[in-house]
Amino acid sequence: MTDAVQKHRVLVSAYACNPYKGSEEGVGWNWLKIIAEIAEPHVLVASFHRADIEHYLAVHPSALKNVTFVYVPHRWWHYQPTPGWKRIEASMLKPIMNIAYALWLRDAFKLARQLHQTEQFDLTHQLTYVGFRFPGRLWKMGPPFIWGPVGGLENTPWRFLGVLGFRGAVYYAGRNLINSVQRLMLRSSRKAFRKARTVIAATGGIQQEIKRWYGVDSHVICEVGPPESIAGTVLRRRPGEPLRLVWSAAHLPGKALPLLLKALVKLRSDLSWQLDILGKGPSGSAWRKLAVELGIADRCHWHGNLPRDEALMLMGRGHLFVITSLKDLTSTVLLEALSLGLPVVCPDHCGFSDVVDSSCGYKLPVKSPEALIQAYSEVIDKLAGDEQQRQKLAKGALCRAAIFSWERKQVELEAIYMEALVR
Repeated sequence: MTDAVQKHRVLVSAYACNPYKGSEEGVGWNWLKIIAEIAEPHVLVASFHRADIEHYLAVHPSALKNVTFVYVPHRWWHYQPTPGWKRIEASMLKPIMNIAYALWLRDAFKLARQLHQTEQFDLTHQLTYVGFRFPGRLWKMGPPFIWGPVGGLENTPWRFLGVLGFRGAVYYAGRNLINSVQRLMLRSSRKAFRKARTVIAATGGIQQEIKRWYGVDSHVICEVGPPESIAGTVLRRRPGEPLRLVWSAAHLPGKALPLLLKALVKLRSDLSWQLDILGKGPSGSAWRKLAVELGIADRCHWHGNLPRDEALMLMGRGHLFVITSLKDLTSTVLLEALSLGLPVVCPDHCGFSDVVDSSCGYKLPVKSPEALIQAYSEVIDKLAGDEQQRQKLAKGALCRAAIFSWERKQVELEAIYMEALVR
């Protein structure tokens, strides 16, 4: 633990924080681990994560010994992963979850004020959820307030809504409209941005949006990092071996797999390739039908949701990782792919723009669906015929992943904490 900050008490709000899950829960847990290296954190957590956290700590008794977990008592109006709530989450009633989360933040703040009377925190930190709509209320307490990583400010490109299907287009168009209004109208977010001693933006694009809408400077720290357990290597593609493409994401309209499927049809007929598709979701059946209609179903292998170790093993046998998402922050799977030595082809937007560079892959301009599809096809065709270049990018991927390590994030966060304490 770093001597400089270890005695300072930090109150962290991490509604989503779980050692066994990905997405927001994984973000919360991994950030908590680096906070624990530089401070003495008390962490406000949703009570339904308690069983997993206590199981992890029982299995790893030396982990996070300086962390005090504070489970906000469950109330009937709080979300928890029950069948009823999951039905709401998968339906048009999903906005109700925002109300439930806002009520949890209210109840967490009551508990936070009680804790502050006895603990006298030096800093407060709003960690998860990362969305700008819900800054929590820790900024009202008095100690220097850190907010981030923050995301959610960017809209889905309007000109791409047509490739998302009818339901997807309606959903993301509605989200864009609501997002645009809330960026202007949410008073709590505006106040929190101005009150924060330091704001951490999840991506460079989010940093620009924060400055544009709120006039506040921010630090950029990618919200995800490479897994510590991966030791990737550069896999050589044997002569005559099909080019193994890998795509992994939830099967949701915004992940836009059809962009890749349509690009593959444009490849020259003598090019041997196969596509491994991981994940599942409501768009999966429509995408399978599209693969059949395009005449490429025999080369598309649908693996569903695999256990993490199996998924990483399958990815590690690939030659090229492709991202098509039109709405994202950075995505853990991107850092996993780089850590495995997979060159990456992705749209030049979201957090992908910050992570991928010419040393490890290709970023494709997001101009129009047709242009993006053509760009995917051309890059895949190029790398299929140039194994030397593909291996060069694979080596670059391993180096690039190290730049986004959790150790580096810890150094950056420690500097932010120290600056907040002395200002």
